[in-house]
Amino acid sequence: MDLSVFYAFSYGVYVVSSRKGDRLNGQIANTAFQVTSDPPRIAISINKQNLTHEYIKDSGIFGVSVLERDVPLKVIGLFGFKSGRDVQKFSEVEYKQCGLGSPVLLEYSLGYIEAKVVDELDVGTHTIFVGEVVEAERLKVGEPMAYAYYHEVKRGKSPKTAPTYVEEEKQKEVKKVMKKYRCEICGY
Repeated sequence: MDLSVFYAFSYGVYVVSSRKGDRLNGQIANTAFQVTSDPPRIAISINKQNLTHEYIKDSGIFGVSVLERDVPLKVIGLFGFKSGRDVQKFSEVEYKQCGLGSPVLLEYSLGYIEAKVVDELDVGTHTIFVGEVVEAERLKVGEPMAYAYYHEVKRGKSPKTAPTYVEEEKQKEVKKVMKKYRCEICGY
């Protein structure tokens, strides 16, 4: 089975966030998508081991910040490779809390959505949360960070809790395959 096909899916890079009481947390996620337009609903996939999962389960809310293409790796590292159990992530970035209390990034973000959980699906290691959108704002026009761009251009990695995590040895094989099928138009 050639799992490198997953790298051909069109993913973005987002900060998914929530709160538990007065504590805030967020993490990098590549799975966030619109599922309905009326009412507007989105879905996210979050690893059950992550602190953000606990916060979403507790509060029933989440925010999604759409990261811009030029977001520094420092920000991705903060939200993707550090635990909220050890670091107050939002103390290091400009953010605001939406109406229900979800923190969202204001810097390096093209916009954000806040949603109230209306359904969830247990899919093994992850939970898919479906949320009804209660607040949304476009902060600026720009190009969103694509997951392929993050891996190919920025040379980013995926943490073990990411749904697209591939072991280091398999990553080398995947990169060989990806080079073979690189798009001639956009370079991905």
